[in-house]
Amino acid sequence: MTGPHRKAAITGIALSDCDRVDEATPYALHAQAARRALADAGLTPDAVDGFASAGLGTLAPAEVAEYLGLRPRWVDSTSVGGATWEVMAAHAADAIAAGHARAVLLVYGSTARADIKAKRRTANLSFGARGPLQFEVPYGHTLIAKYAMAARRHMYEYGTTLGQLARIAVQARENASRNPDAMFRDPITVDDVLSGPMIADPFTRLHCCIRSDGGAAVLVVAEDLVPDCAKPPVWILGSGEYVSHTTMSQWDDFTVSPAAVSGRLAFERAGVTPDEIDIAEIYDAFTYMTLVTLEDLGFCGKGEGGPFIEKNRLRHDGELPTNTDGGGLSAQHPGMRGLFLLVEAVRQLRGEAGGHQVHRPDGSPPALAVASGTGGWFCSAGTVVLGRD
Repeated sequence: MTGPHRKAAITGIALSDCDRVDEATPYALHAQAARRALADAGLTPDAVDGFASAGLGTLAPAEVAEYLGLRPRWVDSTSVGGATWEVMAAHAADAIAAGHARAVLLVYGSTARADIKAKRRTANLSFGARGPLQFEVPYGHTLIAKYAMAARRHMYEYGTTLGQLARIAVQARENASRNPDAMFRDPITVDDVLSGPMIADPFTRLHCCIRSDGGAAVLVVAEDLVPDCAKPPVWILGSGEYVSHTTMSQWDDFTVSPAAVSGRLAFERAGVTPDEIDIAEIYDAFTYMTLVTLEDLGFCGKGEGGPFIEKNRLRHDGELPTNTDGGGLSAQHPGMRGLFLLVEAVRQLRGEAGGHQVHRPDGSPPALAVASGTGGWFCSAGTVVLGRD
Protein backbone atom coordinates (compact mmCIF):
# COMPACT_ATOMS: atom_id res chain seq x y z
CA MET A 1 0.00 0.00 0.00
CA THR A 2 1.26 3.51 -0.78
CA GLY A 3 0.08 7.06 -0.33
CA PRO A 4 -1.60 8.85 2.54
CA HIS A 5 -3.14 5.70 4.01
CA ARG A 6 0.27 4.76 5.44
CA LYS A 7 0.45 7.66 7.87
CA ALA A 8 -0.63 5.68 10.92
CA ALA A 9 0.04 2.09 11.94
CA ILE A 10 -0.66 -0.19 14.87
CA THR A 11 2.61 -1.50 16.30
CA GLY A 12 1.62 -2.59 19.79
CA ILE A 13 -1.26 -4.80 20.95
CA ALA A 14 -2.07 -6.71 24.12
CA LEU A 15 -4.76 -8.16 26.32
CA SER A 16 -4.69 -8.11 30.10
CA ASP A 17 -5.57 -11.19 32.09
CA CYS A 18 -9.15 -12.11 31.19
CA ASP A 19 -11.95 -14.49 32.19
CA ARG A 20 -12.62 -13.75 35.89
CA VAL A 21 -9.93 -11.70 37.62
CA ASP A 22 -11.15 -11.20 41.17
CA GLU A 23 -7.89 -9.79 42.48
CA ALA A 24 -7.65 -6.92 39.97
CA THR A 25 -9.41 -3.57 39.68
CA PRO A 26 -10.41 -2.11 36.32
CA TYR A 27 -7.52 0.35 36.69
CA ALA A 28 -5.09 -2.53 37.19
CA LEU A 29 -6.37 -4.24 34.04
CA HIS A 30 -5.87 -0.98 32.13
CA ALA A 31 -2.30 -0.81 33.40
CA GLN A 32 -1.53 -4.45 32.66
CA ALA A 33 -2.80 -4.20 29.08
CA ALA A 34 -0.99 -0.88 28.53
CA ARG A 35 2.36 -2.21 29.78
CA ARG A 36 2.05 -5.29 27.60
CA ALA A 37 1.14 -3.29 24.48
CA LEU A 38 4.10 -0.94 24.93
CA ALA A 39 6.40 -3.91 25.47
CA ASP A 40 4.97 -5.51 22.33
CA ALA A 41 5.86 -2.36 20.39
CA GLY A 42 9.28 -2.11 22.00
CA LEU A 43 8.60 1.43 23.25
CA THR A 44 8.53 3.07 26.68
CA PRO A 45 5.75 5.19 28.19
CA ASP A 46 7.80 8.30 27.40
CA ALA A 47 7.00 7.77 23.71
CA VAL A 48 3.25 8.11 24.30
CA ASP A 49 1.94 11.62 23.65
CA GLY A 50 -1.67 10.70 22.83
CA PHE A 51 -4.17 8.80 24.93
CA ALA A 52 -7.71 7.48 24.43
CA SER A 53 -9.90 5.85 27.03
CA ALA A 54 -13.58 5.57 27.95
CA GLY A 55 -15.82 3.73 30.35
CA LEU A 56 -13.94 4.33 33.61
CA GLY A 57 -13.82 7.31 35.94
CA THR A 58 -15.68 10.61 35.92
CA LEU A 59 -12.86 12.40 34.08
CA ALA A 60 -11.81 9.74 31.60
CA PRO A 61 -9.28 9.69 30.13
CA ALA A 62 -7.58 12.04 32.63
CA GLU A 63 -7.96 9.63 35.57
CA VAL A 64 -6.69 6.63 33.67
CA ALA A 65 -3.80 8.58 32.14
CA GLU A 66 -2.75 9.72 35.62
CA TYR A 67 -2.98 6.14 36.92
CA LEU A 68 -0.70 5.03 34.09
CA GLY A 69 1.74 7.87 34.70
CA LEU A 70 1.07 9.50 31.33
CA ARG A 71 0.82 13.20 30.47
CA PRO A 72 -0.62 13.20 26.93
CA ARG A 73 -0.90 16.32 24.79
CA TRP A 74 -3.79 14.82 22.79
CA VAL A 75 -6.71 12.93 24.33
CA ASP A 76 -9.96 11.32 23.23
CA SER A 77 -12.83 10.21 25.45
CA THR A 78 -15.41 9.56 22.72
CA SER A 79 -17.99 7.16 24.12
CA VAL A 80 -20.45 5.55 21.72
CA GLY A 81 -20.71 2.12 23.31
CA GLY A 82 -19.18 -0.88 21.60
CA ALA A 83 -18.15 1.18 18.58
CA THR A 84 -15.98 3.44 20.74
CA TRP A 85 -12.66 1.82 20.02
CA GLU A 86 -12.89 1.70 16.25
CA VAL A 87 -13.95 5.37 16.33
CA MET A 88 -11.03 6.17 18.64
CA ALA A 89 -8.59 4.37 16.35
CA ALA A 90 -9.85 6.53 13.47
CA HIS A 91 -9.47 9.67 15.57
CA ALA A 92 -5.95 8.64 16.56
CA ALA A 93 -4.99 8.19 12.90
CA ASP A 94 -6.44 11.62 12.11
CA ALA A 95 -4.51 13.19 14.98
CA ILE A 96 -1.30 11.60 13.76
CA ALA A 97 -1.94 12.78 10.20
CA ALA A 98 -2.48 16.32 11.49
CA GLY A 99 0.70 16.26 13.59
CA HIS A 100 -1.12 16.49 16.92
CA ALA A 101 0.35 13.25 18.24
CA ARG A 102 3.01 10.72 17.35
CA ALA A 103 2.07 7.72 19.48
CA VAL A 104 -1.49 7.24 20.73
CA LEU A 105 -2.34 4.57 23.29
CA LEU A 106 -5.89 3.19 23.35
CA VAL A 107 -6.69 1.25 26.51
CA TYR A 108 -9.70 -0.35 28.19
CA GLY A 109 -10.36 -2.56 31.19
CA SER A 110 -13.40 -3.90 33.03
CA THR A 111 -14.27 -6.31 35.84
CA ALA A 112 -17.76 -6.86 34.48
CA ARG A 113 -17.78 -10.52 35.53
CA ALA A 114 -16.15 -10.28 38.95
CA ASP A 115 -18.54 -7.58 40.13
CA ILE A 116 -21.60 -8.89 38.31
CA LYS A 117 -23.75 -8.90 41.46
CA ALA A 118 -23.09 -5.23 42.14
CA LYS A 119 -23.81 -4.38 38.53
CA ARG A 120 -27.10 -6.26 38.70
CA ARG A 121 -28.14 -4.21 41.72
CA THR A 122 -27.56 -0.98 39.81
CA ALA A 123 -28.44 -2.08 36.29
CA ASN A 124 -31.93 -0.63 36.34
CA LEU A 125 -30.52 2.76 37.34
CA SER A 126 -27.97 2.98 34.55
CA PHE A 127 -29.94 5.08 32.12
CA GLY A 128 -32.66 6.57 34.32
CA ALA A 129 -35.64 8.08 32.58
CA ARG A 130 -34.35 11.39 31.26
CA GLY A 131 -33.83 12.54 27.71
CA PRO A 132 -35.08 10.53 24.73
CA LEU A 133 -35.10 7.26 26.68
CA GLN A 134 -37.88 8.51 28.95
CA PHE A 135 -40.34 7.54 26.24
CA GLU A 136 -39.24 3.89 26.28
CA VAL A 137 -38.37 3.23 29.92
CA PRO A 138 -42.03 2.94 31.05
CA TYR A 139 -42.47 0.01 28.66
CA GLY A 140 -39.60 -1.95 30.19
CA HIS A 141 -37.38 -2.10 27.13
CA THR A 142 -34.02 -3.66 27.96
CA LEU A 143 -30.99 -3.63 25.72
CA ILE A 144 -31.37 -7.30 24.86
CA ALA A 145 -35.08 -6.84 24.15
CA LYS A 146 -34.24 -4.17 21.58
CA TYR A 147 -31.88 -6.53 19.78
CA ALA A 148 -34.50 -9.27 19.96
CA MET A 149 -37.10 -6.97 18.38
CA ALA A 150 -34.70 -6.17 15.56
CA ALA A 151 -33.95 -9.85 15.00
CA ARG A 152 -37.65 -10.65 14.80
CA ARG A 153 -38.11 -7.94 12.18
CA HIS A 154 -35.31 -9.40 10.05
CA MET A 155 -36.90 -12.83 10.37
CA TYR A 156 -40.24 -11.38 9.25
CA GLU A 157 -38.83 -9.37 6.35
CA TYR A 158 -36.37 -11.90 4.93
CA GLY A 159 -37.27 -15.31 6.30
CA THR A 160 -34.16 -15.56 8.43
CA THR A 161 -34.45 -18.54 10.77
CA LEU A 162 -33.43 -19.20 14.35
CA GLY A 163 -31.35 -22.09 13.06
CA GLN A 164 -29.36 -19.72 10.87
CA LEU A 165 -28.76 -17.36 13.78
CA ALA A 166 -27.76 -20.33 15.91
CA ARG A 167 -25.11 -21.28 13.37
CA ILE A 168 -23.34 -18.00 14.18
CA ALA A 169 -22.92 -19.11 17.78
CA VAL A 170 -21.81 -22.58 16.67
CA GLN A 171 -19.14 -21.21 14.32
CA ALA A 172 -17.94 -18.75 16.96
CA ARG A 173 -17.48 -21.66 19.36
CA GLU A 174 -15.62 -23.65 16.71
CA ASN A 175 -13.19 -20.74 16.35
CA ALA A 176 -12.89 -20.44 20.13
CA SER A 177 -12.05 -24.14 20.42
CA ARG A 178 -8.69 -23.35 18.78
CA ASN A 179 -7.98 -20.40 21.08
CA PRO A 180 -6.57 -21.42 24.49
CA ASP A 181 -7.44 -17.97 25.88
CA ALA A 182 -11.16 -18.28 25.08
CA MET A 183 -13.45 -18.72 28.08
CA PHE A 184 -15.65 -21.34 26.41
CA ARG A 185 -14.12 -23.88 24.04
CA ASP A 186 -16.33 -26.99 24.22
CA PRO A 187 -18.23 -27.60 20.96
CA ILE A 188 -21.91 -26.71 20.75
CA THR A 189 -24.58 -27.63 18.23
CA VAL A 190 -27.49 -25.77 16.70
CA ASP A 191 -29.79 -27.82 18.93
CA ASP A 192 -27.81 -26.71 21.99
CA VAL A 193 -28.41 -23.10 21.03
CA LEU A 194 -32.10 -23.54 20.25
CA SER A 195 -32.91 -25.58 23.36
CA GLY A 196 -31.22 -23.27 25.85
CA PRO A 197 -33.07 -21.12 28.38
CA MET A 198 -34.94 -18.20 26.83
CA ILE A 199 -33.51 -14.77 27.62
CA ALA A 200 -35.48 -12.47 25.29
CA ASP A 201 -37.52 -14.02 22.52
CA PRO A 202 -36.08 -15.22 20.15
CA PHE A 203 -32.70 -15.23 21.92
CA THR A 204 -31.77 -18.15 24.12
CA ARG A 205 -28.67 -17.94 26.30
CA LEU A 206 -26.20 -19.06 23.61
CA HIS A 207 -27.46 -16.35 21.25
CA CYS A 208 -26.03 -13.85 23.77
CA CYS A 209 -22.48 -12.84 24.56
CA ILE A 210 -20.68 -14.11 27.64
CA ARG A 211 -19.58 -11.86 30.47
CA SER A 212 -15.92 -11.62 31.44
CA ASP A 213 -13.29 -9.47 33.04
CA GLY A 214 -10.44 -8.18 30.94
CA GLY A 215 -8.64 -5.32 29.30
CA ALA A 216 -6.97 -4.52 26.01
CA ALA A 217 -4.59 -1.93 24.63
CA VAL A 218 -3.54 -0.81 21.16
CA LEU A 219 -0.72 1.57 20.24
CA VAL A 220 -1.15 3.65 17.08
CA VAL A 221 2.00 5.42 15.86
CA ALA A 222 3.09 7.79 13.14
CA GLU A 223 4.85 6.36 10.11
CA ASP A 224 8.18 7.90 11.06
CA LEU A 225 8.10 6.08 14.41
CA VAL A 226 7.53 2.65 12.84
CA PRO A 227 11.26 1.89 12.35
CA ASP A 228 11.78 2.30 16.11
CA CYS A 229 9.18 -0.35 16.92
CA ALA A 230 9.86 -4.01 17.59
CA LYS A 231 6.97 -5.42 15.57
CA PRO A 232 5.99 -4.98 11.91
CA PRO A 233 3.30 -2.36 11.34
CA VAL A 234 -0.33 -2.98 10.60
CA TRP A 235 -1.56 0.08 8.73
CA ILE A 236 -4.85 1.84 9.30
CA LEU A 237 -6.00 2.06 5.71
CA GLY A 238 -9.44 3.57 6.10
CA SER A 239 -12.17 4.17 8.66
CA GLY A 240 -15.76 5.30 9.02
CA GLU A 241 -18.13 6.17 11.83
CA TYR A 242 -21.85 6.81 12.07
CA VAL A 243 -24.49 7.47 14.72
CA SER A 244 -28.05 6.36 14.04
CA HIS A 245 -30.52 6.65 16.95
CA THR A 246 -31.14 6.04 20.63
CA THR A 247 -34.90 5.49 20.74
CA MET A 248 -36.29 2.61 18.74
CA SER A 249 -39.01 4.85 17.28
CA GLN A 250 -36.31 6.90 15.55
CA TRP A 251 -34.67 3.88 13.91
CA ASP A 252 -35.76 3.95 10.29
CA ASP A 253 -35.26 0.25 9.58
CA PHE A 254 -34.65 -2.46 12.20
CA THR A 255 -32.89 -4.57 9.56
CA VAL A 256 -30.19 -1.97 8.72
CA SER A 257 -27.40 -1.14 11.16
CA PRO A 258 -25.21 2.00 11.20
CA ALA A 259 -22.40 -0.19 9.83
CA ALA A 260 -24.06 0.29 6.43
CA VAL A 261 -22.66 3.83 6.50
CA SER A 262 -19.46 3.37 8.53
CA GLY A 263 -18.47 0.35 6.46
CA ARG A 264 -19.04 2.06 3.13
CA LEU A 265 -16.92 5.02 4.27
CA ALA A 266 -14.14 2.79 5.57
CA PHE A 267 -13.88 0.75 2.39
CA GLU A 268 -14.02 3.84 0.17
CA ARG A 269 -11.27 5.57 2.16
CA ALA A 270 -9.13 2.44 2.20
CA GLY A 271 -9.54 1.93 -1.53
CA VAL A 272 -10.55 -1.71 -1.14
CA THR A 273 -13.74 -3.72 -1.50
CA PRO A 274 -15.32 -6.31 0.82
CA ASP A 275 -14.30 -9.03 -1.64
CA GLU A 276 -10.64 -8.28 -0.87
CA ILE A 277 -10.97 -8.74 2.89
CA ASP A 278 -9.38 -11.87 4.35
CA ILE A 279 -10.85 -11.80 7.89
CA ALA A 280 -13.56 -9.90 9.73
CA GLU A 281 -13.69 -9.05 13.41
CA ILE A 282 -17.26 -7.98 14.21
CA TYR A 283 -18.87 -6.97 17.47
CA ASP A 284 -21.12 -9.87 18.45
CA ALA A 285 -23.03 -9.12 21.62
CA PHE A 286 -25.82 -11.17 20.01
CA THR A 287 -25.94 -13.48 17.03
CA TYR A 288 -28.18 -11.09 15.10
CA MET A 289 -25.54 -8.37 15.41
CA THR A 290 -23.09 -10.52 13.45
CA LEU A 291 -25.64 -11.32 10.75
CA VAL A 292 -26.83 -7.79 10.05
CA THR A 293 -23.29 -6.34 10.22
CA LEU A 294 -22.05 -8.83 7.62
CA GLU A 295 -24.88 -7.70 5.36
CA ASP A 296 -24.30 -4.01 5.94
CA LEU A 297 -20.54 -4.24 5.38
CA GLY A 298 -21.29 -5.70 1.96
CA PHE A 299 -20.17 -9.30 2.43
CA CYS A 300 -23.60 -10.40 1.28
CA GLY A 301 -26.80 -8.70 0.18
CA LYS A 302 -29.52 -7.40 2.48
CA GLY A 303 -31.59 -10.33 3.63
CA GLU A 304 -28.97 -12.85 2.46
CA GLY A 305 -27.16 -13.16 5.79
CA GLY A 306 -28.91 -16.37 6.81
CA PRO A 307 -27.95 -18.43 3.74
CA PHE A 308 -24.47 -16.82 3.79
CA ILE A 309 -23.87 -18.07 7.33
CA GLU A 310 -25.24 -21.57 6.70
CA LYS A 311 -22.24 -22.45 4.53
CA ASN A 312 -19.76 -22.24 7.45
CA ARG A 313 -18.09 -19.19 5.95
CA LEU A 314 -17.34 -17.74 9.41
CA ARG A 315 -15.12 -20.60 10.60
CA HIS A 316 -11.36 -20.21 10.75
CA ASP A 317 -11.14 -22.28 7.56
CA GLY A 318 -14.14 -20.68 5.86
CA GLU A 319 -14.39 -18.16 3.04
CA LEU A 320 -14.59 -15.24 5.49
CA PRO A 321 -13.14 -16.20 8.88
CA THR A 322 -15.03 -14.03 11.33
CA ASN A 323 -14.37 -13.43 15.01
CA THR A 324 -11.40 -15.72 14.76
CA ASP A 325 -10.73 -15.77 18.51
CA GLY A 326 -14.28 -16.90 19.31
CA GLY A 327 -15.73 -13.42 19.65
CA GLY A 328 -17.92 -12.09 22.40
CA LEU A 329 -20.08 -15.20 22.11
CA SER A 330 -17.31 -17.54 23.28
CA ALA A 331 -13.92 -15.85 23.89
CA GLN A 332 -14.46 -12.84 26.17
CA HIS A 333 -16.76 -9.87 26.54
CA PRO A 334 -15.86 -7.45 29.37
CA GLY A 335 -18.51 -4.79 28.89
CA MET A 336 -17.17 -3.16 25.70
CA ARG A 337 -15.36 -5.45 23.27
CA GLY A 338 -14.45 -3.09 20.44
CA LEU A 339 -10.77 -2.85 21.35
CA PHE A 340 -10.50 -6.65 21.41
CA LEU A 341 -11.53 -6.68 17.75
CA LEU A 342 -8.52 -4.55 16.83
CA VAL A 343 -6.15 -6.69 18.90
CA GLU A 344 -7.32 -9.89 17.24
CA ALA A 345 -7.22 -8.38 13.75
CA VAL A 346 -3.63 -7.21 14.22
CA ARG A 347 -2.60 -10.52 15.73
CA GLN A 348 -3.97 -12.36 12.70
CA LEU A 349 -2.34 -10.00 10.19
CA ARG A 350 1.01 -10.48 11.92
CA GLY A 351 0.63 -14.24 11.89
CA GLU A 352 0.86 -14.40 15.68
CA ALA A 353 -2.45 -16.07 16.54
CA GLY A 354 -1.00 -19.49 17.30
CA GLY A 355 -3.49 -22.34 17.16
CA HIS A 356 -6.28 -20.17 15.84
CA GLN A 357 -4.17 -18.48 13.15
CA VAL A 358 -5.90 -18.07 9.79
CA HIS A 359 -3.92 -18.68 6.59
CA ARG A 360 -4.49 -17.66 3.01
CA PRO A 361 -4.42 -20.38 0.32
CA ASP A 362 -0.66 -19.81 -0.16
CA GLY A 363 -0.02 -20.33 3.57
CA SER A 364 0.62 -16.69 4.36
CA PRO A 365 -1.23 -14.75 7.08
CA PRO A 366 -4.20 -12.58 6.11
CA ALA A 367 -3.28 -9.34 4.34
CA LEU A 368 -6.46 -7.31 4.89
CA ALA A 369 -8.85 -7.23 7.82
CA VAL A 370 -11.91 -5.28 8.83
CA ALA A 371 -12.88 -4.55 12.44
CA SER A 372 -16.36 -3.18 12.99
CA GLY A 373 -17.80 -2.24 16.36
CA THR A 374 -21.43 -1.55 17.22
CA GLY A 375 -22.66 0.49 20.17
CA GLY A 376 -25.88 0.62 22.12
CA TRP A 377 -28.72 -1.14 20.29
CA PHE A 378 -27.37 -0.48 16.80
CA CYS A 379 -27.05 3.19 17.83
CA SER A 380 -23.52 3.68 16.53
CA ALA A 381 -20.89 1.98 14.40
CA GLY A 382 -17.18 2.35 13.79
CA THR A 383 -15.38 0.43 11.06
CA VAL A 384 -11.64 0.21 10.42
CA VAL A 385 -9.84 -1.47 7.53
CA LEU A 386 -6.35 -2.74 8.40
CA GLY A 387 -3.56 -4.08 6.21
CA ARG A 388 -0.01 -5.34 6.48
CA ASP A 389 2.87 -4.65 4.14
